Amino acid sequence: MTIWYHQATPEQLNAISANTMVEHLAIEFTAVDEESITARMPVDQRTIQPAGLLHGGASVALAETLGSVAATLCVNLAETTCVGLEINANHIRSVRSGYVTGVARPLHLGNSTQVWDIRIHDEQERLACVCRLTMAVLKR
Repeated sequence: MTIWYHQATPEQLNAISANTMVEHLAIEFTAVDEESITARMPVDQRTIQPAGLLHGGASVALAETLGSVAATLCVNLAETTCVGLEINANHIRSVRSGYVTGVARPLHLGNSTQVWDIRIHDEQERLACVCRLTMAVLKR
C-alpha cells in the first residue's frame, strides 16, 4: 500500500524543480517508492562552506526539499496545501566531495500535520545528517 495521494516519477519532480533553488543546488530526485522519496545533491562549489565541507544549510535545503515534496504528494491539492513549520538537523559526519543522498520517510501523516524523517548519507552509505521536518496541512 502506498502513502501517496499523487503519483510522481523522479523525472516529473525534476522537471517541476526547474528555475528554483532545487535546480541551483543541483538536487536531483532519483527514486519514489511506496513509502519514501530519494534525491541526491553534489558536494561542490554550490554546496560547500569556505572550509571545503558540505554546508549544513545545503543539507537542510536537501532535507526540506525532500520533505516538502513528499508532504505535498500525500495530500489532495484541490483541498489542502502543505507548508513547513519546523526543521531541525543533526550534522553527524562531514562530507568533502562526491554526492550526498537523502531519503525522506514519514513519521506521522495526520490531517493537520505531517512529520518527516530525512536521513542524508555520503557515497559510502555513512550517515552525514539526520533531519526532522514538521509540515502543516492547511485547508485551501
